[in-house]
Amino acid sequence: MSTTDAAHASPHRHRVAEADWTAITAEIAELGCATTPRLLTDADAAELIRLYDRDDAFRSTVHMARHRFGEGEYRYLAPPLPDTVEELRQALYPRVLPIARDWCSKLGRPTLWPDRLDEWLDRCHVAGQTKPTPLILKYGPGDWNALHQDLYGDLVFPLQVVVDLTAPETDYTGGEFVLVEQRPRAQSRATAVALPHGHGLVFTTRDRPVASRRGWSASRVRHGVSVVGSGRRFTLGLLFHDAS
Repeated sequence: MSTTDAAHASPHRHRVAEADWTAITAEIAELGCATTPRLLTDADAAELIRLYDRDDAFRSTVHMARHRFGEGEYRYLAPPLPDTVEELRQALYPRVLPIARDWCSKLGRPTLWPDRLDEWLDRCHVAGQTKPTPLILKYGPGDWNALHQDLYGDLVFPLQVVVDLTAPETDYTGGEFVLVEQRPRAQSRATAVALPHGHGLVFTTRDRPVASRRGWSASRVRHGVSVVGSGRRFTLGLLFHDAS
């Protein structure tokens, strides 16, 4: 199937293909994250929120306070992934892959990732990382997510995507996505994003290259969510590596 045919085969693939990836790449280079146009419709988002209450759709549930991760909970989707999630992840991977490869080149690291997501996930599975990592997160009033990194094993893809399934200032208040970057030999820099309903945010998983006097240096990045003031906040998390 050609790229054009693939884009038309799924509305999710079409939305990803229509995004301005040159502008997104430039914004990621500047901030370590970038918003995308709308990736999910209201109906798509509502369907995933309804799915949250179906135990058979998930492989595990994490209550964040129990592990001192913050407050709230999240659930990892079980295989096979819902069509919406699988199609979106498959469509996004070739768009973020050139960024990942460029980062490795700048940092002098080997490029691990093949052209196809399925082949990369097969490598994860051979290495013992066999559990799918796409997840849905749920926050209520007073909930928050501590700064962290989603690594899950030795094999890591350097970017990931979160999609807001709810609308800020309508379904909830507060709950901004927060990215904190420890730049080499400098104070940390925080970026806060109120992600629109159905839109995505591409962001750094672990570290990224930043220009320095000595060339390129790795800048460590963590992410989290500020305290939700009211309402309910649901998000879909899409990672491109599986977990051990």
